[in-house]
This record gives sequence, structure tokens and C-alpha cells, in this order.
Amino acid sequence: MAEIKPIRAWRYNQELSKNIESCLSPLFDVVTERQREALYQNPVNSIHLSAPKNPLQAPDTLKAWKKQGIIEQDYIPGIYPYYQIFNLPGGTGTYCRKGFICFIKAYDWNEGVVLRHENTIPPAVQERVELLKSTELNASATHGLYADPSFELEEIMDGSMINPVIATEDYQGIQEKLSIIHDSGAIKKFVEVLKQQKVILADGHHRYQGSIDYRKYRSEQNPHHTGKEAYNYHMMFLSNMEAKDVRILATHRLVKNLPDLSVEDFKAKASEFFHITEINTPYELNEIILGKKATFGILMKDHTFKISLKPDLYQSIDWPFPDMIKQLDLTILHYFILQEILGIPGEEQRSSSNIDYDRNFTDCVTRVKEGASQMAVITNELTMDIVKKVCFSGYTLPQKSTYFYPKVICGLLFGSINEDEFQLSSFPGF
Repeated sequence: MAEIKPIRAWRYNQELSKNIESCLSPLFDVVTERQREALYQNPVNSIHLSAPKNPLQAPDTLKAWKKQGIIEQDYIPGIYPYYQIFNLPGGTGTYCRKGFICFIKAYDWNEGVVLRHENTIPPAVQERVELLKSTELNASATHGLYADPSFELEEIMDGSMINPVIATEDYQGIQEKLSIIHDSGAIKKFVEVLKQQKVILADGHHRYQGSIDYRKYRSEQNPHHTGKEAYNYHMMFLSNMEAKDVRILATHRLVKNLPDLSVEDFKAKASEFFHITEINTPYELNEIILGKKATFGILMKDHTFKISLKPDLYQSIDWPFPDMIKQLDLTILHYFILQEILGIPGEEQRSSSNIDYDRNFTDCVTRVKEGASQMAVITNELTMDIVKKVCFSGYTLPQKSTYFYPKVICGLLFGSINEDEFQLSSFPGF
């Protein structure tokens, strides 16, 4: 099953680590343009490696940071426990997502060791490949999930986290804590547990696919390829999917710039597939649809509806999916609402300029009221159980189905896949 290795991580030097929050950045695929421009003003922010303004400058930046001691490589390899302490919007409880950062072999999807739940877009993958070619650096960890109901690794991580090397708060208000485990016996325990596991990729499909493609590129160039070279590995944050602190936020759909979309027309078409109930106020919609199967909230200017799919109608979906996928709320949404009612064909939805995505319910209400969107489709959160079923089925979810919260932050550490920096000479067993 999954082969993992400890890392000799590159980290910001002791002086910069005192103000580490100024060096942290959001992941390349969630950072906004405004955030990018602000972060680019700091010459030592991690964004210069993870999402550089000019990718051609990234290798020179990395070389300069190493030479100047801006980042330094840990002498002893380790497993890096990483905790994120957070609250959910509108919630009252506090969560702590526990996991660890390590290297994992960049398995092909068809090997069935790392499982995906969404597809990738080739241009975005190629950007990641080119960055790996020029820097030989994993600038940010993807997020994978393993299943361990016994929670045997958490006790080791909790002991290490008594003395974190980093404890700070990021731009989202998330408390970020990082520690290091150097003990070879403890590390072997992590290796043994993951050897029994398949890993579900929660977040970072483009970066992981980039590592797969880079591994293939390098192996083709190497007549002595063994499978143990540094380029075969990828940096990942692994957390236990059995924990209650693994949270997935709902991602709502917004529709814009569709000609002749009216409330009357929508109701007439929707009534063929859904039971429709008008709601007095949009602000109760989240609670009204909460936990109800195949039920959605519809926001249109001056109108709010709850719609529920008529019994067994999902069977009329003519997309080539098994029943399990057809019954998913998001499949129902994309087929009946976006394609059949609004006329956006399924094959065009991934790149459609008529569809936006937003996780914030209040934003959706505001955008519809102000006319920035014609309609918002409010959906329920996806459960971890559904993600597991889809991944193990070999199928994928519709685009933007999951938003694992919070996102892993960039800048806590970097993982080199340069052969000289990757070797674990002090840990020959790995």
C-alpha cells in the first residue's frame, strides 16, 4: 500500500520563524489576486516559490534563499506533525485537525493506492510540472486522508506537539502548529501504519498529478531508473479521516449571464422534476434544507425556493454513471438544474463562464440581491462517507464538490526532491 518517507525539510531560518506569519501564503489555487499582489511585496514570502509572479525566476529565488540562509535544511530527517485549530463559520465548537507532513510515493491513479475524487485541468497541471522541473521543490503539501479508527499515531503526535517549532495564526484566523519527530522508532510506526493504507486525496489534485507527470518525465530520461530516486516522491499532509475534525464545507453554485432567465420560466421547467416550496426569507434557507436528501435552496431576485427531487427521478439521468453516483445531490444538481432546466450541457459545465462557486451563504444572498448573479443554488455539505464511497468506486465527483476546511497553509516547510538534498543517510532504513 502507501509508501511514505521522512523529510529533511527546508524551513525559514530562526529569525524569520519568529515572525513566520509574514512568510505564510494561501495555496496557489485559492489565493486571490489581491492577496497575491500584497504577498509579492514581501521578498521572502513563500508565494515566490509556490505561485511565483514570474515562474522563470523561481529557481533563482530558491538558489538565493538557500545561499543567503533565508531557508535552511534540517540536518536530521523527520515526520512533521501539523495541527490546525479552527472554528466553523456560524458554529460554536473548536476543532483541531491533526496530521503529519511526509513524503509519499507519487503513485499513478491506476495503481489504486492514492485515490482521487475529482479530475484535473491539463494547463494547471503543466504549470506544476514546469515548476518542479525548474526548482525540484514541493513548495506546499497536498492533503491526503488515511483511515485509522484506533488513532494510534495521534498519541505520538500529541507528545511531539508539546514543544512545537511553530505556533502562529494564519490569514484565515486558523491556529497553525508544527512540530518534528526525529526518533527513528516513532517514524517506523508511521511508515508501518501507512503501509496498510490506501490514501484518499482530499486536496491538491493538480499538484499531485504534477508530481506523477514529473516522475514519468524523469524516469524516461533515466536509463538506470529504480523507483527510489527523489523524483518519485511527493510531499503530503496526511490526516485521519476517522476524526470528527475532518470538515468539508458546502460549495454553492451561482448562475449568471443566462439570457431570458425568469422566475416564472424557472418554476415552470423545475416543476417537471422537483417539488417547489416558496420561502418567505432567504436567511433561513440553510436550516430549511439541512440534511434533506436531493433538496436545494434556490435564490432569485425577490424570490426564495426550496426544491426537492421527485421520488426516484434520479434514474432518468442518462449520464454514464452507476446508481450510487446518480443519487448524489451534486450529480442531481448538475444534471437537473444546470443542464435540464438552465440549459448548460454537462460537458460544458466545468469551463462554463455562466457558473461561479461560493462557499459563503451570505455572499450568495448578497450577489443575487445586488444582481451580480441571477441565481444561487444552495446545497448541503458533502459527508466523508460519500467521498469514501465515490473514491473507492473509481468514479469522480462533479467539479468543486468538496472544500476540505481549513486549507493547508504554504510556508511552514518545503520538501526538496533534489537527489542530494533528499537522501536520508542518517536513517539508512528509509
